[in-house]
Amino acid sequence: MGNSADKIKPEVRALRAYTLSPDRARVKINQNENPWDAPARIKAETLRRLEARRWSRYPDFTAASLHARLAEFSGWQTKGIVAGNGSNELIQALLMVTVGPGKRVLICEPTFALYRQITTVLGGEVISLPLTLELSYDTDALQRTVRDLQPDVTIVCSPNNPTGCVLDGRDIRALLESTNGLLVIDEAYHEFAEHSVVTLLPDHENLIVLRTFSKAMALAALRVGYLLAVPGLATEVSKAVLPYNLNAVSQTAAEVAVEMYEDELRPLVRKIITERERLYRELSTIKSLTPVPSLANFIIVKSAIDPKQVFAELLKRNILIRDVSGHPMLSDYFRLSVGTPEENDLLLSALREICG
Repeated sequence: MGNSADKIKPEVRALRAYTLSPDRARVKINQNENPWDAPARIKAETLRRLEARRWSRYPDFTAASLHARLAEFSGWQTKGIVAGNGSNELIQALLMVTVGPGKRVLICEPTFALYRQITTVLGGEVISLPLTLELSYDTDALQRTVRDLQPDVTIVCSPNNPTGCVLDGRDIRALLESTNGLLVIDEAYHEFAEHSVVTLLPDHENLIVLRTFSKAMALAALRVGYLLAVPGLATEVSKAVLPYNLNAVSQTAAEVAVEMYEDELRPLVRKIITERERLYRELSTIKSLTPVPSLANFIIVKSAIDPKQVFAELLKRNILIRDVSGHPMLSDYFRLSVGTPEENDLLLSALREICG
């Protein structure tokens, strides 16, 4: 009998699965989560609404109530919104309806690994541009490549994971005007940069914006994301989303989080931004470390000591970071999510011991 894995496409077999270390620690700063839990008022109101609904009935087929809240929150039209089981599901759905053999997807690496992985699984071709040596976007090369190669889809994570760099509105507008393909801006961390490209949507039918509730909105456990695009595009993407993809608990919690964002969640975002800047300053004083400026809720750090050794030494101290040394261009780097002030103090004290 043959090997059943032989039935899998060779391109897929060559991929390394997207995985995460199973390690656990008291200070968990490896997944870019909000270090503060969802506020008690958001939890209480979510539970109150859930208690009042019938659990034996399916959730809304198209999450209509959530879409209406998201339209108010984002300043975009309801028919141009698709809610999903995390923004990862929407990345997959978007690529499913656009990518196949002969289709090209342009990304700038290092970046979120799922862009490359899903494109490859679907049989598309990945065009990869490196970031600059400073780990920022090479805007000239990006615009030139988009103009000359006309990829079917260009994906830009801004702020970028794992480097924290951004592409400003002027450069995004130039990309939109020089391509016939789709430009996807992944805004998973936009709240921490205090900047969004949603205002460009009315004038650019080839723009798609992705967002998530897993970071600034403190709902990572519930897996909610959403896509913003012109209604025609949103309709096509929704065809690749499974029916009832978003359960009633997640829909309800997301609605409440949007309604209470200004009072309950924005103050936490401001705290994270303040801690990010403090963490960057303090990391800059440690002899063996060179942090990279970031506009997200994490910082990538170049280390004169092997990042795997730093990871292991921190884990011994009950602190879990992200080893990103296997990414392109990042063999000397590790990544730190911004924690609470107390967590950041523990981290800094440990790094001073390990790295001098």
